[in-house]
Amino acid sequence: MSEMEKITGSSPEAKSLDITTQNIEQLKQLFPDLFSEGKIDFEALKAVLGEEVDDSEERYNFTWNGKSKARQIAQTPSTGTLRPCKEESVNWDTTENLFIEGDNLEVLKLLQKSYHKKVKMIYIDPPYNTGKDFIYKDNFHDNLQNYLEQTGQIDNEGNKFSTNSEASGRYHSDWLNMIYPRLKLARNLLQDDGVIFISIGEHEIHNLRKLCDEIFGESNFIGQAGRISKKASNQGNYWSPNFDYVLTYCKDIEFCQPFFGGINYNSYKEVDESGARKGEKYQLIRLYMTSLDPMRGCSNQRYYIECPDGSFVIPPGDTFPSTVNDGEKISPQSGKDKVWRWSQQSYLQKKDQIIVKQVRSSNLVDQHGKPAKWNVFTKTYLNDVIEKSTASPNNFIEDHINQKSSHELKALDIPFDFAKPTSLMEFLMETCKVSENDIVLDFFGGSGSTAHAVLKHSKMLGLNIRFIHVQIPELIDQSSDAYKQGFRTIADIGSERIKRVMYQESSNAGFKYFKLRATNIRPWDADFDNLEQMLQQSVKSIKHGRSSEDVLYEIFLKYGYDLTTSVVTEVVNDKTVFVVGAGALIVCLDDEISTATVEGIAKLKFELDPETTQIVFKDEGFADDRVKTNAIQILKQAGIEDVKSI
Repeated sequence: MSEMEKITGSSPEAKSLDITTQNIEQLKQLFPDLFSEGKIDFEALKAVLGEEVDDSEERYNFTWNGKSKARQIAQTPSTGTLRPCKEESVNWDTTENLFIEGDNLEVLKLLQKSYHKKVKMIYIDPPYNTGKDFIYKDNFHDNLQNYLEQTGQIDNEGNKFSTNSEASGRYHSDWLNMIYPRLKLARNLLQDDGVIFISIGEHEIHNLRKLCDEIFGESNFIGQAGRISKKASNQGNYWSPNFDYVLTYCKDIEFCQPFFGGINYNSYKEVDESGARKGEKYQLIRLYMTSLDPMRGCSNQRYYIECPDGSFVIPPGDTFPSTVNDGEKISPQSGKDKVWRWSQQSYLQKKDQIIVKQVRSSNLVDQHGKPAKWNVFTKTYLNDVIEKSTASPNNFIEDHINQKSSHELKALDIPFDFAKPTSLMEFLMETCKVSENDIVLDFFGGSGSTAHAVLKHSKMLGLNIRFIHVQIPELIDQSSDAYKQGFRTIADIGSERIKRVMYQESSNAGFKYFKLRATNIRPWDADFDNLEQMLQQSVKSIKHGRSSEDVLYEIFLKYGYDLTTSVVTEVVNDKTVFVVGAGALIVCLDDEISTATVEGIAKLKFELDPETTQIVFKDEGFADDRVKTNAIQILKQAGIEDVKSI
């Protein structure tokens, strides 16, 4: 390493993941002989695939006007970034949840590296194609610029992108062009056992099913549930619309777990207050069941259990162990010798799950054969029951109507119409067994129903479940109740709702708030009418008004770090140094960096001793070129090969 590689505004690392390049590289790994002068020889590819290639003109195909462009949009990298907004966040330093304000197409592109194959469940409630205002209209050449303009961040044009009316002549095509690239990108974020649920109305269910068959694969279609949305309706000239659909696909059917069919959560009222399962809910179940037949392979299920007062208990019978010790067993001699549910070995191994309680009436006997004052219970953990259940849920969903959402929002004093009830998302999380540290993504976040549901479900199960909420800052009608209460965008409503939920629940979950913006890194855009000014600016790699933390989180996205990765700020030779993930990434964006500062960073890396370390500086941040040259050698001697500048 003789020269420090620079990340410029136009370099590959200044953009989101280039999916086209990634696909080509994967193809090269599989079939290196198909490439000639860097290009793919399609005739050779067809020859390799043989009969699997169908190039006949009359083959089955699902297409529409604009499909090729929609595919290109999905593969075009974003030059945007996500700027941290600490003042709008809650518990920034500790939370693992994300609230992202921005066009979901660009946001999904930016999340490709950091959240590739990390999301357990996606739930989306995209705009139903009803011919009303349709706010997502993409620009193939520069969707980020389009987003900034249409949301009033560059001019005052407002944010209603288009009206997708049936009279447009492209009613279905416009909707498909909107949803296709978003689903294409979303699939990349799912874990191998991940699942996506899509709420959709009858106008596009047939097209969406075909589109998802193409994106996710027909074999990964795992159901199309009907959901009762309202109990009564006076709308419609023929059938009154009372239900919609939940279309469901998995990432890979080979890894997808069977769905969970539900449980009575009210039975699990106890909570572990300490130990390895602290915070988990459980219910108590008697260890002795009268229905157990002692003569059916239960020879090791009759033994003594010691009670807190030193006495011993055992199920009733005529035969008792010869000595009185905890776990002392004897084989039952007749049907009168009752047994425990657990074997002696299970009891001794899982004594931490045993609770012996004094009761008014016990069906056990003590070591003298007299009625006992104690009974023995086992802890049955809610999470274990969910994990082991084999019952499947019904594909007709009746208990999660929209009216429930109206009550929820009213209780929070949030004015918003047409939100889905949180009970629906909780039901879906339960169905696909969302568990500890899993991520739930909603990129049509709206009023925050999914994030709200994650907070409720996490509390109920005693688990840490994470959410990523993405919502475009769609402007609110000035005549609406929401506007009169001070809300200006749908994103404002979602953010405030989540805050109120956390306040009501006394939750410290929090969320990190990010906003979609153009890159922090200055590109080289020559303006020949103002060339002198441009040359003066060219020595500065970071745009005016952008902070070091803005740049830090852009580096997270480019290098593929989770946006909630821990960051510790160190001071090295009076310079601010960001230490990410216990030293996996070190970033210093200060000016006048000296050799002593570089040596201090090398020492810091040595103290932390991570397996590998990446380091990023600001290109013009070094005191002079000599320091910059020496920095490479100093860091190389410290075992750091990956050093870049912005």
